Amino acid sequence: MNSSKILKPTTYLTEVKALSDRIVKAQQPIRILDAIKWDDSIKQAFMQSACKALPAVDAGYYRQRPLGFDPGDKKDEFHQIERDLVRKLGQLNPLSVIMRRICREYQDVVYMLEGRGTSTFSNISQELYGSSQDVFHVGDPTIADLGSMMESTLQQLLDLDFLGEEPKTINAKDAVDILNAKIQEVFPGEGLRAMLSDGIVSDAAAGTDYIKIRADAVFNMRDLRILEVHEAWVHLGTTLNGLEQPYCTFLGKGPPSATVTQEGLAVLMEILTFSSTPERLMRLINRVRATTLVEEGADFLDIFEFFRAKGLDDEDSYTFTSRVFRGSSSTGMPFTKDLTYIKGFVLTYNFMRLAVYKGKPDRIPLLFCGKTMIEDMKVMADLVEEGTVSPPRFLPPQFKDLNGLSAWMSFSRFMTSLNFRQLEQDYANIL
Repeated sequence: MNSSKILKPTTYLTEVKALSDRIVKAQQPIRILDAIKWDDSIKQAFMQSACKALPAVDAGYYRQRPLGFDPGDKKDEFHQIERDLVRKLGQLNPLSVIMRRICREYQDVVYMLEGRGTSTFSNISQELYGSSQDVFHVGDPTIADLGSMMESTLQQLLDLDFLGEEPKTINAKDAVDILNAKIQEVFPGEGLRAMLSDGIVSDAAAGTDYIKIRADAVFNMRDLRILEVHEAWVHLGTTLNGLEQPYCTFLGKGPPSATVTQEGLAVLMEILTFSSTPERLMRLINRVRATTLVEEGADFLDIFEFFRAKGLDDEDSYTFTSRVFRGSSSTGMPFTKDLTYIKGFVLTYNFMRLAVYKGKPDRIPLLFCGKTMIEDMKVMADLVEEGTVSPPRFLPPQFKDLNGLSAWMSFSRFMTSLNFRQLEQDYANIL
């Protein structure tokens, strides 16, 4: 694959960039997480009820929270871009297909946000991010099944004292200083940074050129290593590569469905760098289990007790429960974004091992071209080959030299074909 040539502007490429820029501009006011998060008054009321009263969140609550744009106008805007893509690039042009899909997806996002607090919100959430009842392939276990299987294995590991995590003694301010030093080492001169924030639910979250750290969070060094490879290497790295695209500027701003590949790649990086821990994976699995329970009918109080039974205090139990119900009501169906970490990990891992098996490991780094999707990797390879898309300038060490990764993945097909139950029996007198 020739990954060095970039085409000079032509009429076609000028049209691609103009249409791509329109998508980027149109999506700017859409802020999904800001539109669905609950304000502090909801938390305060819940705590004052001794954690016994369902949060008073319904469609009326969200109507008091303006979206910052007119939904009808925004849907029309994306519809017009979609029509212009056909008029100017054609019906079957690969870039036209990808960009029209993105336009339709953003229209769905607007419909989802219009339906906050109703079943419409959760139904579209499942379309964008998936459901716990989805299977990976025909005849395979569901995401919910994976959560149950991993939960039992991880619990055995968490019961082992020697696998305990080191104490969290690093405050948020010091964490920002440490992360900034790491970011400058990896991305020298790029203007990327870590910063304190009071307005996020999780301990950390990546933006366009920054990582937000919650001001009251505490960390250990392994936590910061996870943030480095997850938030900086993957989320900031793919954004940086996407923003440098000369024509396909939409790769700098991924739609919700790209979250599956993004979060899957980020979790995979945690695993590849030996940064993750059983406790970290259990937190991700607990989110899958919680989402599954809500899809099966559990309400806010049920999930709050689920997290308390896992040993979390009231503050953390509320935080994790509200993640599942944000955008919905306290008795409604879930916001399913938290499935993307594990779902994306499985899909991304399978893509990588098949790429090695098929003799195409050079496809793997293309995941870093921007906010890409696994479904588009064949098209992405063609676009890089012809020079329409720039190859990723930033790559983590594991993806710069594919020898080690290819060697590791080359055994995967054989290993997964072995009968695990028979292995258990054969090794019974050894372990």
